[in-house]
Amino acid sequence: METKANGSVDIKGTVENGQLPDPAQWAVADVVNYFKATGFEEQANAFQDQEIDGKSLLLMTRNDVLTGLSIKLGPALKIYEYHVKPLQTQHLKTNVS
Repeated sequence: METKANGSVDIKGTVENGQLPDPAQWAVADVVNYFKATGFEEQANAFQDQEIDGKSLLLMTRNDVLTGLSIKLGPALKIYEYHVKPLQTQHLKTNVS
């Protein structure tokens, strides 16, 4: 995992054991880059505007994504179901003691 000068982590090309680096370590720029890389270029700006970093992303509820980011309903549902929820699940599985 490569740390950039601004403190963010290079998530585009980094995969550890078939999984992305722990989202809890992501800066706001990493969250934005993740959503841009997954096809949500327009919606990624909402995460930037709301200053959502990795720790905040992992705390988001379905309602937060659907109503708190001012994203259209269709993309918001996809972002939560196919990205936020799986990242939360991955984080919990890899950080269980």
